[in-house]
Amino acid sequence: MNKKLALISDFDGTISNKDFFYYIADEYFDNEMLKPWHDFLSGKKKHFMALAEMFAKLRIPRNELNAFIKNIKLDKYFFKVAEWCRNESIPVVICSAGNDYYIKKLMGQKIKKYDIKLVSNRGRYSEEYGLQMKPNEKYYDENLGVSKAAIVKDFQKKGYEVIYCGDGLPDIGAAKIADKVFARAELYKQCKKMKIKVEKLNDFMQVGKFMEGALK
Repeated sequence: MNKKLALISDFDGTISNKDFFYYIADEYFDNEMLKPWHDFLSGKKKHFMALAEMFAKLRIPRNELNAFIKNIKLDKYFFKVAEWCRNESIPVVICSAGNDYYIKKLMGQKIKKYDIKLVSNRGRYSEEYGLQMKPNEKYYDENLGVSKAAIVKDFQKKGYEVIYCGDGLPDIGAAKIADKVFARAELYKQCKKMKIKVEKLNDFMQVGKFMEGALK
């Protein structure tokens, strides 16, 4: 029986070079707008609510926001790996505790082209109400809006070995149960601290080579 692999990856800071939140905060947020984030870091507020409150305060022209989003850099190998996965019938899932508004703007038609499944909180922008967020319905999580661990479990129940890529605290639950973990930044530190077997993620070519080897 052939091995079944699935690639599940966080978006912000993993596929993109830096979180959308940090990009937008550096450019548009003042200290008052960042208060919900400080409340999250001190444990007073859940991750989803903190992001939702801050994003809702954005009041810039839609065209300006969309142009700003297009400047975010993505891993130069991710789509090559996604194309290889499609050709090998390996599912690729992007899971995000951010929202799908900016992910769709960045990835465009390539989501459909490479059969990528996007599981994220919902995002909608208006100049009157800002960037509104709604939690994911199927994989709901009270803290993050979307449960990345539940996505990993779902694929494992279907017989897949899951390769998980992430960079932050919202990825820890998924990293704990994934079959193989590639990590950047805080997730890498936490995996080492918690003795979760992990490989430091440099780029997605590394992930692609691992999967090619796993199929041999």
